[in-house]
Amino acid sequence: MQTNLLSELASTDAGLEADRILRSCVHCGFCTATCPTYQLLGDELDGPRGRIYQIKSLLEGDEPTRTVQTHLDRCLTCLNCMTTCPSGVQYDKLLATGRELVEEQVQRPLTERLLRRVLRLVVPYPRRFTPLLKLGQSVRPLLPATLKAKLPDGGALGPLPQSRHRRRVLMLENCVEPALTPAAVGAAIRVLDAAGIEVIRPGGGCCGAVSEHLAAGDEARGFMRRNIDAWWPYMAPDAADPAEAIVVTASGCGAMVKDYGHHLRDDPAYTHKAARVSELARDPAELLSAEDLARLPDPIARGVPQHIAFHPPCTLQHGQGLMGRVEGLLRAAGFELSPVRDAHSCCGSAGTYSILQAELSNQLRARKLEALEQGGPALIATANVGCQTHLAGGAEVPVVHWLELFDPAPAARRWQGLRADTSTQSAAA
Repeated sequence: MQTNLLSELASTDAGLEADRILRSCVHCGFCTATCPTYQLLGDELDGPRGRIYQIKSLLEGDEPTRTVQTHLDRCLTCLNCMTTCPSGVQYDKLLATGRELVEEQVQRPLTERLLRRVLRLVVPYPRRFTPLLKLGQSVRPLLPATLKAKLPDGGALGPLPQSRHRRRVLMLENCVEPALTPAAVGAAIRVLDAAGIEVIRPGGGCCGAVSEHLAAGDEARGFMRRNIDAWWPYMAPDAADPAEAIVVTASGCGAMVKDYGHHLRDDPAYTHKAARVSELARDPAELLSAEDLARLPDPIARGVPQHIAFHPPCTLQHGQGLMGRVEGLLRAAGFELSPVRDAHSCCGSAGTYSILQAELSNQLRARKLEALEQGGPALIATANVGCQTHLAGGAEVPVVHWLELFDPAPAARRWQGLRADTSTQSAAA
């Protein structure tokens, strides 16, 4: 693709990167075939190729408009298009540049500005988010069905091990996961402990993804620096007993942490540290092997249903390139995975997207749940807190983090009850 960027942009690092990305696009259109919003709306401007053209026009001097902003807002950043693209176009980085450019020059309606501001002020901060969540859960029976669906019961954290191990990893303190799905956090720590891996929780907080998706790049980088400062004493070259990895249980956060090196590449104080963080970031599926899981109590013998469905989050398969990794671990452990049509497609969660673009998000969830539940699984497993809570809001069966299936904590009664309930539902059907 030929480009003619504005002179004031062409000499900047961001402009040079955007120019390189644009020139790598050959307008083949393969990306539209896997774009969820294009499939729903049928509008070229709501597909990756159309959005690339709109961003190119902005960078070449066209005036940003509310219409362009709307088309960029509708992108889920699921990155399906990047997996499909034969030319390796780094669409995610181009989209971030385009969104920030439009956000600076196009004023949103007041209601949108307020909602996005509230999301940025609440969601990344557990001390603000958790009390509001608990308040909502306390009055859940009184809420409309649409709000009830956004207030799931994510279980309990449970007892955490105090064991010391030779292998040590840091764990990201995700912003909403400990409040929304504490059972997933507890399961991750207990599974890693049983596999001989000690988990260190040094603090920090939100990975920065919420701010990044809301076109607040400087704010996102602030969260990144805070995390790096919290982690660095445990991963610096001169650390007495350095951690071998940074484990991130939510795949959405994992994709962001793995990109810290890119986001802070122009910050001299953090360039080296951020690159080191990106090198060490691991999803649990990368850290744990089938042999590690085989040393844990057999989940199926403990009452976990054998026939399940797995939803691979976009951030796991497209963002981190770990397509099929969790599925392989589950099959090795004896689980029977229900076939899922269009497993590559997005469930519609996409961070704050389910709030800001609720109609499109719910349409995508309905499609995804139809595919996941078609084979009659007893439960749905996934690897990201956003997907888990979003799907749970409309699913007919429980939705859990896949690590919960291997949790060695006494939970047989929970799974036995689930199996009985599922059998009852099947018989009734």
